[in-house]
Amino acid sequence: MTDTLRGAVIGGGYFSQFHYDAWSRIDQVEIVACCDLDLEKAKTIASRHGISAVYRDYLEMLDREKIDFVDIITRPDTHLEICGEAAARGLAIICQKPLAPTIQEATDLLDIVSAAGVRFMVHENFRFQPWYREIKRLIDDGVVGDRIHTLTFRNRAGDGWGEHAYLDRQPYFRTMPRFLIFEAGVHTIDCFRFLAGEIDRVWCHTRRLNPVIAGEDAALSIFQFTSGGIGLYDANRFNESTAENQRYTFGEMMIEADKGTLRLYEDGRLTIQCLEKAERDHVYSPSTLGFAGDCVRATQQHFVDALVGDLPMETDGPNYLR
Repeated sequence: MTDTLRGAVIGGGYFSQFHYDAWSRIDQVEIVACCDLDLEKAKTIASRHGISAVYRDYLEMLDREKIDFVDIITRPDTHLEICGEAAARGLAIICQKPLAPTIQEATDLLDIVSAAGVRFMVHENFRFQPWYREIKRLIDDGVVGDRIHTLTFRNRAGDGWGEHAYLDRQPYFRTMPRFLIFEAGVHTIDCFRFLAGEIDRVWCHTRRLNPVIAGEDAALSIFQFTSGGIGLYDANRFNESTAENQRYTFGEMMIEADKGTLRLYEDGRLTIQCLEKAERDHVYSPSTLGFAGDCVRATQQHFVDALVGDLPMETDGPNYLR
């Protein structure tokens, strides 16, 4: 694998802006082509980011362009087909989550890329948010002990109330038969696994608070970790938090362990409270660039580093399937 990677991007929806911006700030990458069913949208993206080739048909793009990898930013029900075509051409793949509408389809997809022998990574970006990387370091360093008791995450996104919910940004959210956990909660579950290890058992209650959408928009979930700890996920997209930016950390987290507590606040602040000690701020420097602490860039940089250095990918297929 060369040190400079030539990439192509499929998709030009709302979230793609963060992908394109991140690629433009990674030195080892040149995005040479982009594709969207809306050709005018693709042309606008190409003009903004200096991309030379624009396509409406992704198959034409994959056949014509000399590339090392493809970034797939499309809806879950398209991933199996697109990943299969990319794998058949021997291309490395980074693909947005959710990976597929069902476990079986996700399994089929991963079987295809595995059989083709291509590098594959799911764009599971929340674990790359700077506060979670720092929390993980603090846990591994034993700052609050070596046994997690409870990991709690509370999210009130505030973007899903009213009759026009989601229309301005991602209107297809309204029609998804499974929504909160399938589309967003999977991020938190992955972060739970990143911080506290594998999960043995799950209990979950879901609700639909906004009647204009098809799927659930609220959930209360309890996770039992292999290590013996317990995780609590308490989220809804209807009610609002008091955060100035509700889309920075997307919620607040507390990790209680045998020697104290770590807390993440919605402005990105981290604190440490050792047993019998007062809570104190932990100094670190989370980014305010891009999306949610610039986690998209960190995710894509991890993908690039793995390709260039032939290194493991944290969110490869087998890891994600668990």
